[in-house]
Amino acid sequence: MAKAHTTWKVLPHGPIEKLSANLWRVEANLPGMEMKRVMSIGKRVDGTLVIHNAIALGEPEMAQIEAWGKVSTIVVPNGFHRMDAKVFKDRYPDARVLCPSGAKAKVEQVVPVDGSYADLPADAAVELQQLDGTKDREGVMIVRAGNDTSLVFNDAVFNMPHLKGFTGFVLRRVTSSTGGPRVSRIAKLFVIADKAAFRAHVEKLAALPCLARVVVSHHETITEDPAGTLKRVLEAM
Repeated sequence: MAKAHTTWKVLPHGPIEKLSANLWRVEANLPGMEMKRVMSIGKRVDGTLVIHNAIALGEPEMAQIEAWGKVSTIVVPNGFHRMDAKVFKDRYPDARVLCPSGAKAKVEQVVPVDGSYADLPADAAVELQQLDGTKDREGVMIVRAGNDTSLVFNDAVFNMPHLKGFTGFVLRRVTSSTGGPRVSRIAKLFVIADKAAFRAHVEKLAALPCLARVVVSHHETITEDPAGTLKRVLEAM
């Protein structure tokens, strides 16, 4: 687990990707490894922003985000994805910090938590759900923009290519995290406690109308047959 930052530290990152009218995405490096991390930003009907898996960006990119809307919510999606949670809260002190209820103890080691996913006010554009079968340690963000629906997962679903070197070997052979869409061995061991409940919840998500993409918090967005891909991922668990 990467150490949580206490100052605004910008690591190499890509440009902001505007996936839909209500969803932006940025991919960035993790320190000391080839593995990428992803921040997703959902825009609520009231124009405020929900930051999922916060990543400190350069000032030009942060200016773009701040011009798009006010940051109202910082979502820390599990007890391990908290590296830039504190510095985002420092930058946006009025924003509420939310996390899955089962991750609160770990998240509060680095930043005070204001509530769980259930505490995000109802909204037609951005919704948070804790995933059944995970002991409330993981969740999903649903972002809607007209006839366009996106699912934003964290570690419950991966979509990483095979990587090189020792890290690549570990991710491929030990954790079973790479090689396309999948539920990793780590998720099966430490995230998912009830496979049947998890499978049923994700099946419901896959059946949402107008599903256009599945965004994951490491590496590549799933855009080709996202509903069918999720079903195949569940079958392979």
